[in-house]
Amino acid sequence: MNGRSEIFYHVIAIIVVSIWGVTFISTKVLIDNGLTPQEIFFLRFIIAYVGMCMISHKKLFAYSLKDELLLMAGGVTGGSLYFLTENTALAHTLVTNVSFIVCTAPLLTTILLIVVDKDTHINRHIIAGSIISLLGMGAVVYNGSVILKLSPLGDFLALSAAISWAFYSLIMRKLFRKYETNFITRKIFFYGLLTILPVFIIEPANTPFSKILEPAVLGNLLFLGIIASLAYYAIWNVILKHIGTIKATNYIYLNPFSTLIGSFIFLDEPFTIMAMAGVILIIAGMYIAARRS
Repeated sequence: MNGRSEIFYHVIAIIVVSIWGVTFISTKVLIDNGLTPQEIFFLRFIIAYVGMCMISHKKLFAYSLKDELLLMAGGVTGGSLYFLTENTALAHTLVTNVSFIVCTAPLLTTILLIVVDKDTHINRHIIAGSIISLLGMGAVVYNGSVILKLSPLGDFLALSAAISWAFYSLIMRKLFRKYETNFITRKIFFYGLLTILPVFIIEPANTPFSKILEPAVLGNLLFLGIIASLAYYAIWNVILKHIGTIKATNYIYLNPFSTLIGSFIFLDEPFTIMAMAGVILIIAGMYIAARRS
């Protein structure tokens, strides 16, 4: 890949992750309107799956049962389990807390790569940059607040979501060697929907259809389904394939920044000097992590 192509994928990664950061706010709005975490996931993924079927529908199955099981694992770690834990966390703790904890995924991904792939070279720039960006995330998320409002259950669920996404990144790394991204994305949506169904046996859906049609609810669902799921997953999988797992996941550190901006615009929350310092640390950390040793 030439220099211009790589820069293009890095720019797209920044845009995609920035949009992803806003989804925390959008999901919180839906929860405040009475939708359950599994309902939000199911509705956004069914919208995304229908759209992806229009794009990719010729190939139905993987080349082997092992690969099909990997796709199912991807549907769980990057779909049902990830969003169930993240969405439930948003119902129990602050949006900023979830944003911060979920964004430990790059560090967790790096650790997992070291453990499972001895050929992966983790240099000092990646380690130093990750730590600096993590410090920046803390400043952005807590935004100068002295008293932290923490919920053990919500924060544990958010950490579970981060761990799940780290495993998803490793699974995608294996699948990209054999399959094209649209096929992988469609299968992730399918298995995500399939594996969330048992949750409805325990807690059946009870949100009336009239509630879903309300502008605030429908608008956020369409945003999550079309933009943040259909477009996001398809594009993100391409980014992972072209610039690599570690470089791509490091951009997740931008999540708290976009969440902060979204909160400032839509929720009238303050943008402080502490938050700006955090943004500078995040950008500096990503730059250092991207440098070659």
